[in-house]
Amino acid sequence: MKHFFALLVSWLPLLALAQRPTPSPPPDAPVQVARAELLLDPANDDVQVQSLPADTAVVLFIRHQPPGTRKPRYVFQHYGANLHLRNEVAVEIGPEFEMKRVCAEPGIVYALLLAPETPGRLLAVAYDVRGGQVRLQQFDTKLCRDVVALKAMDGRLLVNVTLSDQQHQTVLLLDVANGQFQFLPSLYEPLNTELTSVADRPAGRAEFVLSQSNGRKQRLLLKRLSASRGELLNSELVQTESERSLLTAQLSSPEDTTTRLLAGTYGLRDLRYAQGLFATDLTSRADNTASAKPALRFYDFKRFRHFFDYLGPDRQVRLHDRTARREARAASPLRWHYHLLLHELLRQPDGGYTLVAEVYTPQYSYSSYGSPLMMMSPYPLTGRYSSLGNGYGSSRTFVGFHTTHVLVCGFDKRGNLLWDNNYVVGPGVVRSELEEAVQPLQLADGRLMLAYMLDNELHYKRISQSDASPNDTKVELLTSSAEAPDKVLDVHQPDLLPWANNQYLASGFQRLRPGRGEERQVFFLQVLKF
Repeated sequence: MKHFFALLVSWLPLLALAQRPTPSPPPDAPVQVARAELLLDPANDDVQVQSLPADTAVVLFIRHQPPGTRKPRYVFQHYGANLHLRNEVAVEIGPEFEMKRVCAEPGIVYALLLAPETPGRLLAVAYDVRGGQVRLQQFDTKLCRDVVALKAMDGRLLVNVTLSDQQHQTVLLLDVANGQFQFLPSLYEPLNTELTSVADRPAGRAEFVLSQSNGRKQRLLLKRLSASRGELLNSELVQTESERSLLTAQLSSPEDTTTRLLAGTYGLRDLRYAQGLFATDLTSRADNTASAKPALRFYDFKRFRHFFDYLGPDRQVRLHDRTARREARAASPLRWHYHLLLHELLRQPDGGYTLVAEVYTPQYSYSSYGSPLMMMSPYPLTGRYSSLGNGYGSSRTFVGFHTTHVLVCGFDKRGNLLWDNNYVVGPGVVRSELEEAVQPLQLADGRLMLAYMLDNELHYKRISQSDASPNDTKVELLTSSAEAPDKVLDVHQPDLLPWANNQYLASGFQRLRPGRGEERQVFFLQVLKF
């Protein structure tokens, strides 16, 4: 079944692109280095893209099921630095499975599939990037209902799953080599628990941060587990004695032995919304002594220089005046109504860390007597959405999560705020699942790039600490170096991943119309270098 997908590769050297009749790109626009096209259709094909920066590789896991066929076909495709096809391997997978998630560790890409009709049945597929071999391993867990998140550590998968009782979540440890699995009882939590994790691959450990609430106040519990056996190595509480509640947080990578920074969001009386950020250095608690309490540093959103840049100048002035008047009469602080999605902390050359946090709003469509109306909902997020009636002939349907802007902060090793910046994103950035919409890319010069795909455009902003820069910089993806380039008619599932060597990898389905000939539907990969 080698090469059962037609493949086209178009080189996009800068010299050829400069000859095209396209608008002049911004001065700092990325170079569109290479492009690959596969003759695939979103109606029949599902494509999962995994970048491997350490291996300068890209791996696609493709599910292909033409109309009228009962059994889908699966294939791994492995591309090199300039999108050369290095390897293609077909995989035999039964029709009862559906694709859930992909992840990777250096040298290996994992795909995890679930059988909806057989409760708890999972299939892990591992592709060895360096040797080209494929391993399949089935797990009959009985209790797993759905897959929420996935991480790989030394041949094992840590899988955040919801359980069949539809009330709890836990982490499932899958050993892909021998087929053994175990639920981790130390991470058995209600569905509304916030759960983040970082992997310490050299040490074979993982650290989890989970929220605990009594309905009025919330704290964080940190748990360190062995990735080989899943046993609990140690745990520690992080909480406040004030009215503040710690909502969710990210922990710096355990591979950094000089720093143990915890940074996240905190709230006041309403646990649904974030009031600002907090940060603390946990290094002194490395021995897990009860007497060593970390100093929690709190930063209300009004303290950030750029947080409210998404508002117009007049609204910013009114907001500043309002907060100043409240502070002058020692009134209680304004209550902010923000949801934040935290990215993993990014380590900086000076030993500090950068936190990227997306500000989002759940978006709904409201219909009354057949008239749709788009509105924002203030209700808490539980991960389950449906159409709701209000008793007056109207209904509410969940549309997605709308990202409005991105807060970027620099912290030193002790959790002191050094600088902040903001990226205001376009109105069309809506995702059906709560996942990262804006991708950070650390550049070799120490600066940070933030970018996202919207239709056929790459929108980006270069972050240099707190320096101001435009929010509307964008560049159109080019489809060909020919004099009469293809016209992009539609784009489906556009996505973006950070890659190696100051590069992003864009992907998605496009419907193209050439200057001559018939329209075609393709799945594209495109490398953009800053």
